[in-house]
Amino acid sequence: MELTGSRESLSREGSSLPGEWSSSALGQAFSQILHQLTGQESRRSKARNAALQDLIALLEATECDTLFEGSDASLRGMPQLLGQVAEALGKYAAPPSESEGRGDPHSEVAEKAAAVGLLFLKLLRKVEAAKNSLVCPAWKTGLRHLAGPMYIFVVTHSLEQPWTSSRSQDVAEQVLALLLQVTECGSVAGFLHGEKEDEKGRFSTIMGLLKSDLNKESWKNNPATKHVFSWTLQKVTRPWLSQHLERILPPSLLISDDYQTENRILGVRCLHHIVLNVPAADLLQYNRAQVVYHALFNHLYTPEHHLIQAVLPCLLDLFPILEKALHWKGGAARPTTHCDEVLQLVLTHMEPEHRLLLRRTYARNLPAFVKRLGILTVRHLKRLERVIVGYLEVYDGPEEEARLKILETLKLLMQYTWPRVSCRLVVLLKALLKLICDVARDSSLTPEPVKNALLEEATDCLILLDHCSRGQVKGLLANIPRSCEDSKVVSCMWKVQRATEGAPCDGT
Repeated sequence: MELTGSRESLSREGSSLPGEWSSSALGQAFSQILHQLTGQESRRSKARNAALQDLIALLEATECDTLFEGSDASLRGMPQLLGQVAEALGKYAAPPSESEGRGDPHSEVAEKAAAVGLLFLKLLRKVEAAKNSLVCPAWKTGLRHLAGPMYIFVVTHSLEQPWTSSRSQDVAEQVLALLLQVTECGSVAGFLHGEKEDEKGRFSTIMGLLKSDLNKESWKNNPATKHVFSWTLQKVTRPWLSQHLERILPPSLLISDDYQTENRILGVRCLHHIVLNVPAADLLQYNRAQVVYHALFNHLYTPEHHLIQAVLPCLLDLFPILEKALHWKGGAARPTTHCDEVLQLVLTHMEPEHRLLLRRTYARNLPAFVKRLGILTVRHLKRLERVIVGYLEVYDGPEEEARLKILETLKLLMQYTWPRVSCRLVVLLKALLKLICDVARDSSLTPEPVKNALLEEATDCLILLDHCSRGQVKGLLANIPRSCEDSKVVSCMWKVQRATEGAPCDGT
């Protein structure tokens, strides 16, 4: 393969054989390639292609000890220079921002990524050869500078994205496998946080490389940056994540505050991972937990069911942290909590909601709120009653997810607040009987297992209601088996009648 400017610079140094090239000449050649990749002329595809060809030829012609031992201060040292070249190659293969270019550039990006990936494989094989030769200790320094840019390249192109192809993904996965092998890491998580007690890990380095692309002005310039950040963040767990909180929390809040739903969900997932993996004391410091809470709470006004489904579980895991500072001393009424505030808003949205996807999302998370508040759910009992009755009346499609979750909520509600249930006997009994009759006579496409699950849950609720009302339900239902001709309804009534007498459902 023929070299252009880089080969000429080596020739001017007077070296004819690869093994005789001085570190100064080699450094000049790499500096020239770096300039071609990052300078103004790099915008021309011919200049960039020439730089890639030069780099391939240099790597093929250079011995590993020569490649890593350069230490000329004026050339910034070969290991550092190689890291800068690797970073420039990653940016060369990065997908363009939405505002760049016309048409569909994704196929071109995938081709560039495959070419850059093959270059990275050559570089890593050089590192591996230097590591095995035992005569070139500088490979460790070289690997330290190369690992971060290579990892960012791998995550950018190994995940299924619009700018990737099967070829580019395959090459990126090969780079990752060789990178883990050379660094002697058994997993990506080990690569990031370090697998040994005295090993620092590379998470901090990678966050440093991403920092300039994760501010308010630049985070959308590269559409891959948010995915690299999110994927990397979620690979690091306790106890390693807390030391990086200052670097990971601002970008997570920034992404979650975007106007695009896709980005909001991604940011909320990052926040959820932080909530789960950072100690409460660190989140409470500097009011960080309150900042996260307000960022999540504002999303509850958005009628996007995917976003709501991401936000509610995150809030449920955040409540214990926020409420650590609340201590009830008895005597006075217990103070309202953040969970009360969120449940109040959720119930306000649930009551008039007619969109099935949102109804299912709200209903799916409602039992967790009742479990969280326990007996304090009595604060919301009136509104919960209206929501439960309203949701039990509406058919929810073949899977009946919303009605099943509402029945689960009702069971929990009666267990926790049983002293207040007897005064609502008539309303709840009518709603449950209507549901049983509707399901028993349902001739739609609802599968039989789903119908049976609904009837079973509704029957369990009747039994609980009977316990809470000290046997009143059995008396009110006593004549139904004699007058009703529907076998399914009669079966449910007999189950209630045969239920053994038990203590009140004291869930407190």
